[in-house]
Amino acid sequence: MKICTIRELLDAQVLVGEENLGRHVYSACGSDMMSDVLAYVKDQAVLMTGLVNAQVIRTAEMMDMVCIVFVRSKQPTEEMLRLAEESGIVVMSTAKRMYEACGILYSNGLVGNKVRETAV
Repeated sequence: MKICTIRELLDAQVLVGEENLGRHVYSACGSDMMSDVLAYVKDQAVLMTGLVNAQVIRTAEMMDMVCIVFVRSKQPTEEMLRLAEESGIVVMSTAKRMYEACGILYSNGLVGNKVRETAV
């Protein structure tokens, strides 16, 4: 799915990285806990979060994510936008809640990690 399609599906406002809206992404995750993103997320290109601090940008950069969508109309600071721009990360904001945003993307074919079965 292209990032521009995510923007359309979520009726999101692009805050930074408009030149990268044509990039393709194949997976997404949603979390307000960056420790969970670091511990459990693998190969996720899009992060949806309501957490607004610079650690979100740094976490996305460390995990090679290419897009962050702030849910619930959250607005990142200028410092966060500058960090994202330097890293080539698209940043958007949507009025949708995280549950709804994740559901919309999932139902349109953007998936998360496959859960591995563990032996009991």
